[in-house]
Amino acid sequence: MNRHAHCAWLLGLCLLLGGCALIREEGSLAPQRDPAELRLADDLHLARDGWPEARWWTRYEDPQLNQLIEMAFAEAPGIAIARSHIDQARAQADTVKSLTGVQVQLIALVNRQHVSANGFLGPFARNEPALGLTGPWYTEGVVGLGGVYQLDLWGRQRAQVDAALGVHNARQAEEAWVELEVSSNVAMLYFQIQTAQQLLDDLQHMSAITAEVVAAHQARIERGLESQPLKQQALSNQALIDRQVVSLRSQVWQLREAMRALLGVGADVTLPLAPRTLPEHVYGVPDSLGYELLARRPDLQALRWLVQASYSNIDAAKAAFYPSFDIKAFYGADALHMGDLWAHGSRQINLIPGLTLPIFDGGRLNAELANARSLSNGLVYQYNQAVLDAVRDVAVAGSKQQGLETQEQLQQSRIGYMRFNRDSATAHYQRGLLDRVTALESNLPLLAEHSGLALLQGQRLESEIALIKALGGGYRSSNVMAVHRATSIDYVDSHH
Repeated sequence: MNRHAHCAWLLGLCLLLGGCALIREEGSLAPQRDPAELRLADDLHLARDGWPEARWWTRYEDPQLNQLIEMAFAEAPGIAIARSHIDQARAQADTVKSLTGVQVQLIALVNRQHVSANGFLGPFARNEPALGLTGPWYTEGVVGLGGVYQLDLWGRQRAQVDAALGVHNARQAEEAWVELEVSSNVAMLYFQIQTAQQLLDDLQHMSAITAEVVAAHQARIERGLESQPLKQQALSNQALIDRQVVSLRSQVWQLREAMRALLGVGADVTLPLAPRTLPEHVYGVPDSLGYELLARRPDLQALRWLVQASYSNIDAAKAAFYPSFDIKAFYGADALHMGDLWAHGSRQINLIPGLTLPIFDGGRLNAELANARSLSNGLVYQYNQAVLDAVRDVAVAGSKQQGLETQEQLQQSRIGYMRFNRDSATAHYQRGLLDRVTALESNLPLLAEHSGLALLQGQRLESEIALIKALGGGYRSSNVMAVHRATSIDYVDSHH
């Protein structure tokens, strides 16, 4: 009989295991782009090489810019939001990690109950003190320590912890990306303001010169040496320049307000925006990209960590198909009468090993696994596209900077020619070989070309900052190689 009972027990266990939820479709994961493919076009060459440093903006040697970026890091709403996301991810990771250990809690309850005479405890509903029955009302008391520990035999909890830590690391990289965006936006806006102020200074000089020209024409008219058309043409030029002055002043005001919004400060805060000379070149394109670009682009690192976390979520979804084991325990006291709660005989000890095995779940586990795979594939595709976009950003910014450098050199030559003409006209006027009006007007083309140079310098600074951003600023991930090994193509193949 015992042998038959054992056979029946084993048969039932086999039927039970046979009815377990099974993975219907293993599926496959999308491969990541090989970083060894990263390279720039061979015809992209700049005068300077090297990666931006951590505080890249200090290379411009502008105390005002340094102060503005420090204000942005302290006040900008975008950075505050990114830091709150880090705190949230850290709390989530701590929550998941806490579930992997022994959970112990104090249990204390008082249960005032009326026992049913027709229920399982029917005899206790009688009121016979001689037999120890004082029903039907009882005040039960329970006090003690309860604990539970879940054995992580299949690595599900470990995978969940890894996924939570991966998200936390991604949020940290995202904060670095937000800081890079904020600092680059502040620098671009600052140099736009400086460029506009330099253009405004040139226009004000041109306006003063045209005013002198108009006065000179008026003096000639009063002496009968000249007719009105020349004066009217000078007045027209002055009106055009004055209109540009008004437009630039409005633009400077708008840029200042945009800076306040970017920094997150009000009108009561004085911004350090005194006019300064635009700086020279700072950075160029490094000799090679590859892993270096992956390590220095915080947005790529954030996506890489999210991909790693998605693989851990897939592992956790697979482990959910296997049986789970836990151990529950209780040590304390339990008594039907509160007066007996602390008696020696009220002690209670429970040790309950348990097994949970999914059998029929209506396809829930397979749906969760398919969802984890689809999310992971979406992140991989997003990461692959981000890698291509990163190389494109570097190439576009570098090519634009290369063209602007050439234009700037040509503009410097043009200014030299205009300066020669101005100096020649001034020398002729001093020798009495040229009239004063012509000598004054010779300054206008020089100032116009100087304004053109300022515009080119401002555009070159914007492209240079865009290049710095494309190169990841000063961000440097110390674990890029470890993460790459964990999320390489071989790792993806192991999940097929």
